[in-house]
Amino acid sequence: MEKGVKLFKTWSSPFGIRIVWALKVKGVQFEQIDEDLVNKSPLLLLYNPVHKKIPVLVHDGKPVVESLIILEYIEETWKQNPLFPEDPLERAAARFWAKFGDDKVMPSIWEAFIKGREEEECAFAPAFENLKFLEEELKGKQFFGGERIGIVDIALGWLANLVPVFEEIHAIKMIDEERFPLLYAWMQEFSKAPVIADCRPPHEKLVNKFRAIRDQSLLAAAPHA
Repeated sequence: MEKGVKLFKTWSSPFGIRIVWALKVKGVQFEQIDEDLVNKSPLLLLYNPVHKKIPVLVHDGKPVVESLIILEYIEETWKQNPLFPEDPLERAAARFWAKFGDDKVMPSIWEAFIKGREEEECAFAPAFENLKFLEEELKGKQFFGGERIGIVDIALGWLANLVPVFEEIHAIKMIDEERFPLLYAWMQEFSKAPVIADCRPPHEKLVNKFRAIRDQSLLAAAPHA
């Protein structure tokens, strides 16, 4: 095992799984520590006293927090199997798309999932607008990183895990061969890559978790009789 590499995460967090993928791609051995966010461990609070959130990467006793920052740290610390392109302009573009996924795509999908009614496709309109940008970015490429998985693929990899879950719960199609053919193909290729497939959370377990979250949110938002 790489000296002193620990990852604090939860089994279902898209922010934690992207760190697992990055370390696996790099071939870095590490210890995984699954947190109970209802009863956070003293170590998590010690290593991330500001936000008190996962993921936290601890390397030789020193913590790194915030998943996109952790990904850059991993890239700079372990040079093998680069995740970022060499060209400075392409590196900047990769940072942009990774941040776009967190700042725009994820919130718009989550908002529709939590608040939209089942089979109500109009609720996903803002999400579809954001996904169109990703579809355009994939033109002529197998992965966002080109012919191999790169930093943007890892940052956006939560789509491959959670979109099928949200589709099943909502009984609608978000990313399919008709609406977003390139994104759909990318999801299939990304999901079956061995380093990714071996570390994906179980689909049915995710469905149960997120169905419960949505039901609880809808109940809380319902007007009281």
